[in-house]
Amino acid sequence: MSRLNILQVISFFVYLMYQVLILKNIVLFDTAFCFLYVAYLFFLPVDANNLLLMLIGFAMGFCIDMFYDSLGLHAFACVFVMYVRNYYLSAITPQGGYDSSATPSIATNGIQWFLIYTFPLVFLHHAALFYIEAGGFDMFWFTLWKIITSTLFTTTVTVIVQYLFPSGRYR
Repeated sequence: MSRLNILQVISFFVYLMYQVLILKNIVLFDTAFCFLYVAYLFFLPVDANNLLLMLIGFAMGFCIDMFYDSLGLHAFACVFVMYVRNYYLSAITPQGGYDSSATPSIATNGIQWFLIYTFPLVFLHHAALFYIEAGGFDMFWFTLWKIITSTLFTTTVTVIVQYLFPSGRYR
């Protein structure tokens, strides 16, 4: 097992524990939830196998579901986002392409690219999570409001984490 793999396993548990011990109880205005654990999934290497990404997404979502008592909602949302991730990354490939085993971050691609990368994926994760939790579209506008506020909250915290724990030089 390489040093990078060991760091990724440690990061998995750090994001998991931070989510379930601290962020589980932080809700802004009864609508904005912070699911920072999805940032771990977004920071996985660009050239990772799609099946491996979905397995890691399932593992993270399943662990979150155990602590949140949410019966697979997070697991589904994570697997869905990990399925979409590589296709979306290929759609927003920078002009020079990606380096092999590079991780998507502000340090490697800049803040604009990072926001274009994370914001739609966080929105998809939250949309899948909250609409399944609502059991349909009966409370469409309230659920959409929860999705928007939670997406803004999660994306903001993700950017702050990127600046607090830099992985290289910023552009």
